[in-house]
Amino acid sequence: MPDLLIELFSEEIPARMQKRAGEDLQKLVTNGLVEAGLTYASAAAFTTPRRLTLTVEGLLANSPTTREERKGPKADAPEKAIEGFLRGAGLTRDQVETRETPKGNVLFAVIEKPGRPAAEIIAEVLETTIRNFPWPKSMRWGSGALKWVRPLHSILCILSDEAGATLVPMDVDGITSGDTTQGHRFMAPGSFSVVSFEDYTAKLKRSFVVLDPAERAQAIWHDATNAAFASGLEVVEDAGLLAEVAGLVEWPVVLMGKIGNDFLGLPPEVLQTSMKEHQKFFSVRNPKTGRIERFVTVANRETADNGATILAGNEKVLSARLADAKFFWENDLRVAKSDMNVWTQALENVTFHNKLGSQADRINRIAALARELAPVVGADPDMAEEAARLAKADLSSEMVYEFPELQGLMGRYYTEASGRDAAIAAAAQEHYSPLGPSDEVPTAPVSVAVALADKLDTLTGFWAIDEKPTGSKDPFALRRAALGVIRLLLENDIRLHFERMAIEAAHIVYESFESSFNVFIPDGGRKQGVKDSQLVMSGYDRNEVEPHYVTFEKPRNLYLGDDEMAFVGGGEVVPFELKRTKVIVEDLLAFFHDRLKVYLRDQGIRHDIIDACIAMPQNDDLTLLVKRAKALSETLKTDDGENLIQGFKRANNILTQAETQDGVEYSYGADVKFAETEEERALFAALDTAEAEITPAMAEQDFTTAMAAMASLRTPIDAFFEATQINTDNQTVRRNRLNLLSRIRTLCLSVADLTKIDG
Repeated sequence: MPDLLIELFSEEIPARMQKRAGEDLQKLVTNGLVEAGLTYASAAAFTTPRRLTLTVEGLLANSPTTREERKGPKADAPEKAIEGFLRGAGLTRDQVETRETPKGNVLFAVIEKPGRPAAEIIAEVLETTIRNFPWPKSMRWGSGALKWVRPLHSILCILSDEAGATLVPMDVDGITSGDTTQGHRFMAPGSFSVVSFEDYTAKLKRSFVVLDPAERAQAIWHDATNAAFASGLEVVEDAGLLAEVAGLVEWPVVLMGKIGNDFLGLPPEVLQTSMKEHQKFFSVRNPKTGRIERFVTVANRETADNGATILAGNEKVLSARLADAKFFWENDLRVAKSDMNVWTQALENVTFHNKLGSQADRINRIAALARELAPVVGADPDMAEEAARLAKADLSSEMVYEFPELQGLMGRYYTEASGRDAAIAAAAQEHYSPLGPSDEVPTAPVSVAVALADKLDTLTGFWAIDEKPTGSKDPFALRRAALGVIRLLLENDIRLHFERMAIEAAHIVYESFESSFNVFIPDGGRKQGVKDSQLVMSGYDRNEVEPHYVTFEKPRNLYLGDDEMAFVGGGEVVPFELKRTKVIVEDLLAFFHDRLKVYLRDQGIRHDIIDACIAMPQNDDLTLLVKRAKALSETLKTDDGENLIQGFKRANNILTQAETQDGVEYSYGADVKFAETEEERALFAALDTAEAEITPAMAEQDFTTAMAAMASLRTPIDAFFEATQINTDNQTVRRNRLNLLSRIRTLCLSVADLTKIDG
């Protein structure tokens, strides 16, 4: 079986595109070969800045001959039906067979496709792959129509076996295939031919090209860490930067340079970010002080002066970059030490969302909500509000304008420089967290209060303006915000009634609007306390039955009575449709429950167990809900718990059928004096014992104890059903036993809604 080697040689491919390009090349070529009947043993793709390489081992030399039999219409079918069948089969009338079947004479076509040489198939598949390659961005050059990420220079395509190498002939817009490639652009620019993948990799390495990106990355890291260690320093790990730099060079040469003394006082994160973003340098840290003192750069060639000229040029460019960073840092520090409110005021001119106001409006909302949340999370309300007002001030700073990824972190530095409490400074950085499922969750009370306020404001705000995630689209990262709230609550063991806090957040959102607006109200404004002077329609009689429009100069809450409340906000829509808090909060809570299902499913808790707990009271207390779900999950993993579900469902089914048939509810009056069997009396006693444990346990929200007590009912329930007939002829005994089943159902449902459990 021959092996296939493909190389597509071009100008430099952007590092960020290389990994995906290698994967696409392997997928497109191998899928095309298999579809054409050429199977293979293994395949692997490799990339360098100038080449995409694919090796396929154990390829069939020819595609197999195939024979396909197709059943057609009846022999006496209409002519058009027969013509369509023949056209689809690619045969003529005399090339098909007529066979007798139970349904009459039917036409059959036998289509034979002879095998084809591998080279012929490879040429077709590779040309199709090249012409339709899914580059994120591509270009045309010269007078040709071919598109590639950068100008494509050559195509290497050979089949090799024990007899030697065979060229796969093909031509793509004047680029003919061959068996040659080129070495390093500067160190070995000549061409050379190859006869196999092993020959190819060996000759490339002799020509100063390391084909495997993983090998290049390993070499870079090894040499960088050794150079740093020799100076008593350590390289700051950055997997993303390592992968990117490995995609910039074919022959990595690690060089370590110095950072000017004028810049060593900059925050380490500023140095690291500036060097990474602008120069693709690794930061080298002094482990004793934590300062970034040197840098590592990776050249693409060896030089006679061992990189001295390269380092000198890099140090010069780096000094210019760091001079800018130092200028930003010093200017920002002056503002922070004088009055950080200058930055917050500047955010009045920065739009957060056209329906939700400016960043300054949002800060006011977050501050108000943080004050409300503070007692719940154990933070000082004044401190939480102050932290919230300063948390986003650094968005106006020069450093964050230059490096947006430093937002929050620079806020911490600047808040500390202003002389404020360390907890307030920490909140500036930590309130963005957690940003993902693996991100660290803040634990300091002030940080938690501001982080929750930030995310709850985002969620209630976008829910209020009906900008919710749909399908795979989530432009405002609301799913991530909801997961952040869930993790903040669970990992800090915070008991929070979500509905109550979401209502408060909705209040704050709607009250933040400042424009006047018209509102359509249904009852003439009696419940809302509307004054006659606010009515739009002149000559209005408050006793009229028809609804009217009312104008408010500022947004306000409209109380509809019976604890229902509607909020109205800015805009010029007339009439403005009332949005009831209850609708918004219920929908948002359902969204949180969906996110919680995903979160718990990843922890091994089944969806039906979560549903059984969501159906219980206090399901807006997410921490309580999760504790209940985990306890139920552990209980159902035991034999008693699993079998109890079957007993409960049997009792519930019998009881439900009887209540439907009799038209009454069996929920009272089960009395042990009507029991006729020992098993029946034992079940009464077991229910008494379990209830005595479950009731106080549930009151104390000790779900583990309650679940264990519930699971203990498994044996007496099983014995009861084995020994007792429910629908006996004695109606008194039958009613008593049905009421006993009702007691089982009521007691079990007080722990969790077991009707939601599958099985």
